[in-house]
Amino acid sequence: METKNFICINCPLGCPLTVTLDGGKVVSVSGNTCKRGEAYAVKEITAPARTVTSTVRVAGGERPVVAVRTKTDIPKDKIFDCMAVINTVEVPAPVRIGDVLIGNVCGTGVDVVATANNWAVG
Repeated sequence: METKNFICINCPLGCPLTVTLDGGKVVSVSGNTCKRGEAYAVKEITAPARTVTSTVRVAGGERPVVAVRTKTDIPKDKIFDCMAVINTVEVPAPVRIGDVLIGNVCGTGVDVVATANNWAVG
């Protein structure tokens, strides 16, 4: 048996979680005060994922960049690949909140969307 300890980030409580593994499989989760904590612990151990936030360059906009994020979380091991793609992209203004700027980033099935507006100038 193996145990892993970490802090739940699903809500502001920050419960200290202990996950017990047997042969790489989750046997038990303790320390959580809600079911979301248990689900987070299992996912964090079996398939860790994160939401990526960054900026994308904008041509002809009122600002040189626009804030973006992945629409949902992506596998943790794809974060650097995702950032490499984001860093190569430039989109024309205008950009509106919710616009898909990169579809299916790195084959994850997740889109990168604008989280702010950036209107065209001129």
